[in-house]
Amino acid sequence: MAHNCSHTSTIRPVRPTTLGCEECLKTGQVWLHLRLCRECGHVGCCDQSPGRHATGHFHATRHPIIEGYDPPKGWGWCYVDEMVVDLPDQTPQRGPIPRYY
Repeated sequence: MAHNCSHTSTIRPVRPTTLGCEECLKTGQVWLHLRLCRECGHVGCCDQSPGRHATGHFHATRHPIIEGYDPPKGWGWCYVDEMVVDLPDQTPQRGPIPRYY
């Protein structure tokens, strides 16, 4: 039986808060890929990055759904249900994102 994500109602059109991982930019860390919180617009780095800031944002806020974001990739992920989710739209970039890997 297929399981559907029950958190898609939290997906919002958002404006990215930064042009890179918010925490890495503050501390000088590097990232590999970026993830965008589709509830508030926080930009964090992926779990393959040293800081794992997107997952940290989820644990701090419980905002469940992120978007692959560097450049926008069109897929979403629900941390709670641990599954890919369809996004109703892609979030446009605010400007060029610097590469830090």
